[in-house]
Amino acid sequence: MRTAYSVETVRAAERALMERLPEGALMLRAAAGLAAACAGLLGRVSGSRVVLLVGSGDNGGDALYAGARLARRGAGVTAVLLAPGRTHAAGLAALRRAGGRAVTADRGEAAIARARLVVDGIVGIGGKGGLRPDAARLAEAVARSGAAVVAVDLPSGVDADTGEVRGAALRADLTVTFGAYKPGLLVDPAREYAGAVRFVGIGIEPPPADAVLQALQHADVARLLPTPAAESDKYRRGVVGIAAGSARYPGAAVLAVSGALRGGAGAVRYVGPAGDAVLARFPETLVSDAGPAKAGRVQAWVTGPGAGDDAATVAEVLATDVPVLLDADGLRLADRDTVRGRTAPTLMTPHAGEAAALLGVRREEVEAARLAAVRELAAAYRATVLLKGSTTLVAGPDGGPVRVNPTGTPWLATAGSGDVLSGLAGSLLAAGLDPLDAGSVAAYLHGLAGRFAARDAPAGAHDVATRIPEAWRNVRG
Repeated sequence: MRTAYSVETVRAAERALMERLPEGALMLRAAAGLAAACAGLLGRVSGSRVVLLVGSGDNGGDALYAGARLARRGAGVTAVLLAPGRTHAAGLAALRRAGGRAVTADRGEAAIARARLVVDGIVGIGGKGGLRPDAARLAEAVARSGAAVVAVDLPSGVDADTGEVRGAALRADLTVTFGAYKPGLLVDPAREYAGAVRFVGIGIEPPPADAVLQALQHADVARLLPTPAAESDKYRRGVVGIAAGSARYPGAAVLAVSGALRGGAGAVRYVGPAGDAVLARFPETLVSDAGPAKAGRVQAWVTGPGAGDDAATVAEVLATDVPVLLDADGLRLADRDTVRGRTAPTLMTPHAGEAAALLGVRREEVEAARLAAVRELAAAYRATVLLKGSTTLVAGPDGGPVRVNPTGTPWLATAGSGDVLSGLAGSLLAAGLDPLDAGSVAAYLHGLAGRFAARDAPAGAHDVATRIPEAWRNVRG
């Protein structure tokens, strides 16, 4: 599992390690990893023009020492000093000994225009808000230059703890991060600025219990996937109920059922006005028109996709004592106090617009601060919340690490894709996974299926559903 830590936790781990090491040893470790990454990006180091954007913090020192290594290999290295009076002195001396040179910020744009590689060492992980004017001007020059950009630990101008970008920021092609992942590298909008992320271990060991963000990997998902035992039957494997669709939106029911049938539960019960459409596509579905309370044995419910204004069905599902997944119209129709008062778990799956409506803010505010929004919504409803989007996040109601999904693809931004995800996650709930795991595993498989479906062309929601078994097999290896 990939874990990310707050700036405070990372700094405490760094201090603890530095007390046991010779002075400057930790920075030299980071610089060695940074220089290796830069050399790999350049391919041919000798003769390449490299510009270091150097601020006053340790990131600037990392960049200077890495630049010295590149200069010793024949690169022409120029350090642009944004705070000449507070530049890391030992790093600057090392660069000059290796044949590099330094210029002030007013000469930076000319150097950048000739560079093949720019190393962003302006602001460290403690930076707040956007870049200051001098740095912002250089960032614009970098964007115009077409040079490859490597960020030191984190792109300058983004918030390490929240993933927010509150002003001008520098976009990197590669970010080399040291010792521990920072939330801003994994959560949009900051993640978009980081480019590819390369982790360099430097010996620090933040306590696992202090992680604020987790990203499941294949092995984690494989461990959580439900597997039937020899004595299993369809009821022991779990039965998921789907109360979705309407005369106007029968397709939502069909797509939710398509996801549920591929989610590990032993059977799918459908309740609603789209029974004929569901049976025509999936004859194995158990269809009832008696309402959720009389549908028969169910271990979890999914309600809301395509429900229109059917608040009565949503309320009936929420009155049950089994886990419930709320999506789409169900989010709008559900009473907040009812959700908060449930004794069984609830998993809510809004996109940014739906989350904004529930929180009473603008959509842009949710998209700009996704981590804060998912935590606030989970606390407000005392539910697990899966916030869909460019980075899908899953937060539990009692705090703890937020899960971030690493497998998404922009091709999943298509009508009906969320209905498939709801059915898949609901099936995992019925199979026995808790809401945090069910949401995280569903998002992971859904993202993989989206990648497989859209390898060579746009894909629809039905295409994504049909590739879920392939994603499942891929995870299992």
